[in-house]
Amino acid sequence: MQIIGIASQKGGSGKTTLTGHLAVQAEQAGISPVALVDTDPQGSLSDWWNARQAETPCFARTTAATLKEDIEQLRELGMKLLFIDTPPAIEATIGDVIALCDLILIPVRPSPHDLRAAGATVEMVERAGKPLVFVINAAAPRAKITNEAVMALSQHGTLAPVILHQRTGFAASMIDGRTVGEIRGEARGAEEIALLWDYISHRLNRDAAPSLGDALGAQVDAAQVA
Repeated sequence: MQIIGIASQKGGSGKTTLTGHLAVQAEQAGISPVALVDTDPQGSLSDWWNARQAETPCFARTTAATLKEDIEQLRELGMKLLFIDTPPAIEATIGDVIALCDLILIPVRPSPHDLRAAGATVEMVERAGKPLVFVINAAAPRAKITNEAVMALSQHGTLAPVILHQRTGFAASMIDGRTVGEIRGEARGAEEIALLWDYISHRLNRDAAPSLGDALGAQVDAAQVA
């Protein structure tokens, strides 16, 4: 079982939305079974899953005290992939999750405050010796700050070559337990998630396809016209 943690000490970065969307996309790409864990006391991911009509991905209820043991049980049950959503600001919980993961995703909105706040999460990941990938999230089309965020983040770690733009479909789909790929009229958002998962799955397995990377990289260059 491979474990992906979505972490950021900055609230409002889009961790829960990213977690749910990637888990569903991973299943649609043929990985099964996929499980979710919510370590945020606010329980936003849990609320999303409870509203979901589909029975998958699986949801595992756990606590900070039993997280490691519960993950081992999921492994024994044959889970192939686990996504863990983390809380903002609770450093001890975030650190515990990071230590158990194979890859950490750090969603960052392209704003000066969010870019500055990302440093604290990066330090935690680096102390644990885990690989990380930045994901630019909720980017405004044709915004100069998006290109500035690309340049700033790429100097401090691996940046996913797929930008998630600010789209109402991401938030709207989460209300009733769905994702943009499961509602009509959200083809652009669904494509962004699909491309992002393609990149992450190759990164997770350390078998990135050069042709795919080149194609995805073009999306960053075209971010201003999205």
